[in-house]
Amino acid sequence: MNVLTKGRFSFPGGVHPPEKKDLACESPIQPGPAPTEVAVMLSQHLGAVCNPLVKKGDAVQAGRKIADRDAFVSAPDHSPINRKGKEIALRSHPVLGRSLAVIIEALPNDPTGRSYFTLSDEFDPKRYSAEQIGQAVREAGIVGMGGAGFPTRVKLEPNPQQPKETLIINGCECEPYITCDYRIMLEWTKQIIAGIRLAKKASGCSRVFIAIEDNKPQAIEVMSAAVKDSAGGDNITVVPMKTKYPQGGERQLIRAILKKNVPTGGIPPMIGVVVLNMATTAAIAEAVVVGLPLTHRVVTVTGEAIARPGNYYVPIGTSVQDLIDFCGGVTERCAKVVLGGPMMGIAIADLSTPVTKTTNAVTVLTKEQIGRAKFAGRQTACIRCGRCLEVCPENLSPTKIAHAVKHNLLEAAERNYFMSACIQCGCCSYVCPANIELTGYIKTGKIFIARQKKKMA
Repeated sequence: MNVLTKGRFSFPGGVHPPEKKDLACESPIQPGPAPTEVAVMLSQHLGAVCNPLVKKGDAVQAGRKIADRDAFVSAPDHSPINRKGKEIALRSHPVLGRSLAVIIEALPNDPTGRSYFTLSDEFDPKRYSAEQIGQAVREAGIVGMGGAGFPTRVKLEPNPQQPKETLIINGCECEPYITCDYRIMLEWTKQIIAGIRLAKKASGCSRVFIAIEDNKPQAIEVMSAAVKDSAGGDNITVVPMKTKYPQGGERQLIRAILKKNVPTGGIPPMIGVVVLNMATTAAIAEAVVVGLPLTHRVVTVTGEAIARPGNYYVPIGTSVQDLIDFCGGVTERCAKVVLGGPMMGIAIADLSTPVTKTTNAVTVLTKEQIGRAKFAGRQTACIRCGRCLEVCPENLSPTKIAHAVKHNLLEAAERNYFMSACIQCGCCSYVCPANIELTGYIKTGKIFIARQKKKMA
């Protein structure tokens, strides 16, 4: 089959960091560790934080709902293992610092580990109504598994005032090192197509674009063949995208494919678009077809300092330490452990931090990779070269925002320089010859603005 694999869809700005996909891209998805304890965070998504439904000493079965919240923008949590609740306690959280989690004990090498979901050839989306699909997605606790973790049920919910027309399945995976979605496209192709057809029906979208960067020709061919073989392949198109970071950002993806702009501070459904991650789409099929909640996910463990890089099917709540140990540990050159990739990921100091629904990778970086100047924290004054302006995908002035934050001019950073429009992709910091952590200043400014609003409310 002849498939177009050269991408022509792109967006202004962006950068081309080393891809580093070769470390794990050829590693098939395999079972991860069997942890003796999991910590299922009560805050794993945007929206209302869940309340625990179990207490210390309660028997817990794998798949049981252990936390929920009666709120529209929320998603329940489930236990990935059989055992008993140990306690409700604070654990390290990559974003919040410390947050409550349901701690569940497990037996060493617990044989109740969940296997991969396999879809039969008899799947027919006509058996399910839009309401059934939405309810199953909500009850399974599915959230966006490639970014901020927005509850998927909310994305799919029909809205007569803002009808949805276009569904975009994001298979770009533009962040360096990460390959979990790539392996899902190659190995769970049927599940993805089933999830697409279910999401299309639930949302009411009339057309679907499957966006894949052109540095993944095998994934483009596999997904194109699957769409062609699918009985519901009408109005589903595989779109090769030009390889560039951050091509996988939903605002950049929409701009590249549809030539539309999401309003600043708005979300894609406001312009009739739904964007779903590949892993999220496969999870929709699991939830609707066989009723499996989101208790496991594929995580790429990678980096030159990891003994055995690969893609692992991991219970949510597994500690980063357990995952690294399962991969043979780190070398002496290890300097930083990042949840996610090196561009937008979050460096952690506590390796007991658990895997959440949005943890797509654990990347271990070496001192040499970070760079001597940045590793030592050295930076020089801005030389006004304008490189940050050239690469910003949102057409902002990162230097002006960073200087305003540095001098506590938060109102100017927001009103004059549109700080809230920054997607924190890290392109500006990546190209800055003065080693100024522009993205770090902008993140700090957003935190201070949020705190001010909270105090005023």
